[in-house]
Amino acid sequence: MKYIIALVGLLVVFGLTYIASSDKRKIRYRPLAVMVVLQAALAFVLLNTGIGEFLVKGFAEAFGSLLKYAGEGINFVFGGIANEGAAPFFINVLLPIVFISALIGILQYIKVLPFIIKYIGIILSKVNGMGKLESYNAVASAILGQSEVFISVKKQIGLLPKHRLYTLCASAMSTVSMSIVGAYMQMLNPKYVVTALVLNLFGGFIIASIINPYKIEKEDDLLEVQEEEKQSFFEMLGEYIMDGFKVAITVAAMLIGFVALIAMVNGIFTWVFGISFQGLLGYVFAPFAFVMGIPWSEAVQAGSIMATKLVSNEFVAMLDLTKQTGLSERTVGIVSVFLVSFANFSSIGIISGAVKGLHEKQGNVVARFGLKLLYGATLVSVLSATIAGLFL
Repeated sequence: MKYIIALVGLLVVFGLTYIASSDKRKIRYRPLAVMVVLQAALAFVLLNTGIGEFLVKGFAEAFGSLLKYAGEGINFVFGGIANEGAAPFFINVLLPIVFISALIGILQYIKVLPFIIKYIGIILSKVNGMGKLESYNAVASAILGQSEVFISVKKQIGLLPKHRLYTLCASAMSTVSMSIVGAYMQMLNPKYVVTALVLNLFGGFIIASIINPYKIEKEDDLLEVQEEEKQSFFEMLGEYIMDGFKVAITVAAMLIGFVALIAMVNGIFTWVFGISFQGLLGYVFAPFAFVMGIPWSEAVQAGSIMATKLVSNEFVAMLDLTKQTGLSERTVGIVSVFLVSFANFSSIGIISGAVKGLHEKQGNVVARFGLKLLYGATLVSVLSATIAGLFL
């Protein structure tokens, strides 16, 4: 039965994507089929094989070690503030972002990350039928983050037509940056986080190839990566540490605001309609949860969490998921995969602002197709969760 529902889910995703396509005649189906098969194969390996278990365990242990190292610095500054046995979210989950950001800066400085990103991108471009720039951007987004990635290709931003700019922004919204993966792993099972990271990489290309199909001529298939301004090692390190701290503070501020606002709106809706706002959204999103493979008896609960991610951010939704009781492991797995992306309304502003900071005209272009960007990125999350559901 789950295979029939998954098939229906895939048809729903591709149907909704096809409806929004800007040029249905230009859709190239062969690369799409290859990428869907790759997604299924990778999901099977990561979720159902000893090799996948080994890889996920290694990835989780590596991040676990990094979080322990981060804890040394955090305890030095904040030790004694928390009650014994307590685990404040800001200190234990968000502040390790500072250390991970510093580590990314070091790997950037010694040219390890640029090498990895560039050549994985080139290999991906052979699979997805897209350009080198688009493939580089997808890999870089998954490591550097949805705003930082545009700095590395700022030379080409102003020269890109609207359709290529859409693909770059869609990749940035569909992935998550490595600096906050450790935070996710403290709230979700690491195997679901790793699975989502891999599936979203291909899912972004699949959905963008349908919504926004085009073919790049050989002479236009160029990649010019901006070299970072020459800095001393400690200048760079200080900059990345401060960037990581800004991310942690920003996420904390957004959590305070969104959690409080959602609580207020829930209270108003409960008083006026007898049902909370999240409960109402749960019914709206329940059909999508069902076609992703979630049992109907749990679809409203799952739909509420999915909607929370869309209207606020993934951290708020993950916190909601950790509080839920009675959900099956299968449902938790599918919802977890759905949550691991930046697909929410606030990301429209973040991405358009990042592009506008580099090129004002192109930033305005991004703002105009912002809702279509969110639509596509949300479908990427639904696709990844549906594929994952086949093997849970």
